[in-house]
Amino acid sequence: MRKYALTVTCNSTRGIVAAIANYLADNACNITDSSQFDDKETGNFFMRVSFEADDEGAVDLNKITDGFTPTAQKFGMAYEFHDETQKMKVIIMVSRFGHCLNDLLYRWRIGALPIDIVGVISNHMDYQKVVVNYDIPFHCIKVTPANKPDAEARIMAVVEDAGADLIVLARYMQILSDEMCQKMSGRIINIHHSFLPSFKGANPYKQAFQRGVKLIGATSHYVTADLDEGPIIEQDIVRVTHAQSPDDYVSLGRDVESQVLARAIHAHIHRRVFLNGNKTVVFPASPGSYASERMG
Repeated sequence: MRKYALTVTCNSTRGIVAAIANYLADNACNITDSSQFDDKETGNFFMRVSFEADDEGAVDLNKITDGFTPTAQKFGMAYEFHDETQKMKVIIMVSRFGHCLNDLLYRWRIGALPIDIVGVISNHMDYQKVVVNYDIPFHCIKVTPANKPDAEARIMAVVEDAGADLIVLARYMQILSDEMCQKMSGRIINIHHSFLPSFKGANPYKQAFQRGVKLIGATSHYVTADLDEGPIIEQDIVRVTHAQSPDDYVSLGRDVESQVLARAIHAHIHRRVFLNGNKTVVFPASPGSYASERMG
């Protein structure tokens, strides 16, 4: 049976949930999962509904979208209907640290991350053979201070030609322009160690070791023009002790980075992430969704 999702954002008021439930019922749809959040500080309302057709047939998304217009207008909703069987097209960008790339490729191959990887872009050739072995297009686009505008134009050409819905920065070590961040707002996900801004530079784990930290972690967020300050999607930590070495910190850090990035992408592709100003609303996965997709 095909599964569908409806995402809704609007000002909070009485009757929204009832109106959505009644509309889906009137169109022979059965709600299988529902999450909602009423932000008392901003007055914003967010809702995600999973549903399927009662008769086990397919839903005409154009028809059901058009038919929802009067309800949406009544409550001032921004909304979208989605066919959850349609995989989101993703471009992955990487530089010379390949742990996140390799992790995403593995999860994609075993079906744990249901996306359509339509290309990998890098400013180095290090992972060309790895990517090509997966039958995924590889694009090496060198970036220098002199050619950065041209390089970024080439990157956007690859993204647009592939019809990508999402860019994932899997340890891509180049700063994107404000123009690109604005053009792809809400559609670029980054990963970084959670030591920022305390431990900046090329070797944050060594700095963390020298300071005797007890927790290391990672943060995945949407990219904005403010470097590493975009709305946070997912975070996690791992404990370390005085008995471990800087190399142990690096190994543990890379592992948690890979997990956090994969979970952030998983939430985004299932439309469980809603932008809420400088923050996000992230609804939990429905029971069994990770297991059914063998999410590690």
